[in-house]
Amino acid sequence: MNDDRTEGSMKKMKGDLKEGAGNLTGDSKLQSEGKADKAEGKIQNTVGNVKDALTGKDRA
Repeated sequence: MNDDRTEGSMKKMKGDLKEGAGNLTGDSKLQSEGKADKAEGKIQNTVGNVKDALTGKDRA
């Protein structure tokens, strides 16, 4: 597993927390930031998956 997958997962988790906090408080800016962080995390995680597939590293 490479660093992109780890960092992507962390960004997605951060986005989930931000979006949830924004939902609870009614803060639309925080909700938007959370959605953006989640999207960025998903992309980075996907890049990591592709890198692992190309190098033949185990996904476990």
